[in-house]
Amino acid sequence: MVKRFDIYLVNLNPTVGSEIKKIRPSIIVSPNEMNILKTVIIAPLTSKGFEFIFRPKLKFQNKNGLILLDQIRAIDKSRLVKKIGTVNQQKARIISNMLVEMFQL
Repeated sequence: MVKRFDIYLVNLNPTVGSEIKKIRPSIIVSPNEMNILKTVIIAPLTSKGFEFIFRPKLKFQNKNGLILLDQIRAIDKSRLVKKIGTVNQQKARIISNMLVEMFQL
């Protein structure tokens, strides 16, 4: 079962316009209760993007990168290529708090 804060390689192609593309690591941000559906909500990772208010830093597989919370999206589970890791509890808390802040009224 796919779990919240697991990191998967995800095939994001095809894309349109400014959507992030390629096969890249992404963090599952949908709650476990939703992950029984055929879709999950992900936040892609990048090692080349620019810092932004809703892009927390993450070191993963010896690379410094960013979690692109501004690029979260629902994807079909068929886009999940393979599990490659899990976010630690401290970073999971940061991601959760940032998502709450993004969607507050």
